Amino acid sequence: MALLTVERLVKTFGDVRAVDGVGFQVDEGRCIALLGPNGAGKTTTIRMLTGLLRPTSGEIRMEGVAPGQDYRGWIGYLPQSPAFYGWMTGREYLIHAGRLCGLSAKEAARRSSELLERVGIGAAGKRRIAGYSGGMKQRLGLAQALIHRPKLLVLDEPVSALDPIGRREVMSLLGELKAETTVLFSTHVLHDAEELCDDVLIMRSGRIAVGGPLERIREQDRKPVLTLETEGDAGSRSWLEGWLRRLPDGIEASSRTASGVRLAARDLDAARSAVLRELAEADVRVAKLEIGQTTLEDLFMKAVGNP
Repeated sequence: MALLTVERLVKTFGDVRAVDGVGFQVDEGRCIALLGPNGAGKTTTIRMLTGLLRPTSGEIRMEGVAPGQDYRGWIGYLPQSPAFYGWMTGREYLIHAGRLCGLSAKEAARRSSELLERVGIGAAGKRRIAGYSGGMKQRLGLAQALIHRPKLLVLDEPVSALDPIGRREVMSLLGELKAETTVLFSTHVLHDAEELCDDVLIMRSGRIAVGGPLERIREQDRKPVLTLETEGDAGSRSWLEGWLRRLPDGIEASSRTASGVRLAARDLDAARSAVLRELAEADVRVAKLEIGQTTLEDLFMKAVGNP
């Protein structure tokens, strides 16, 4: 069942059409990743969904909320760069947020203690927020977004300020949360989307370029891929440059990597045989030859128009 439905959503700033007729639905109990390069319209879309920007045109509907009724109480929101009252302690801030969301004083205090522990900053709850690190503030922002048990949790780059350990901990927490509520998050880290999401929405130039269940989209675009890396001697590099200009049968596309080439194959067996034969004939020193499948990154690059 659709929890949130977006139809023909448009946002203009002067002559700039930042969001151009976007439409999608967020099904209840799903985790959706909103992807796209900088300037694609992700944050503008999120701000309209959360009521921080008024759409130029289009419609946003929340299931169970009458047209024209304010649905923001159903949404928990964590912006990319959350702002806080530095003079408050973390616990005071969460209680304040809970009270603003309509919780009783007792419930706000209970939820605050619970969420501080859950996001990993329970020991810092009595410290002033001004002394928190960027990662601690991001965790506090996540707790704030959850304080009123929202039906839809909206997160804009939720792990962008975290170190590797903190990022892993918050990703694990998001994995738990998606079993409890519907989650929509934007990210530049495609691995995070693959790890967490059920559905993807890839934006390009203010529009949805690709959207739907991740597994279905993967299956539609799945192709075998060969990754070839040669050792760094001059002869191997020279051979690789020449070979890329005359790719063998079975290879339909190639792209350079930092130390080799990535090859999309029409016929995996034919491509593998041809590559191995030419490597042996040229006596090229191979560092890596790996066979796999196209990834979300391949789909993303195709959707946003990069080679």
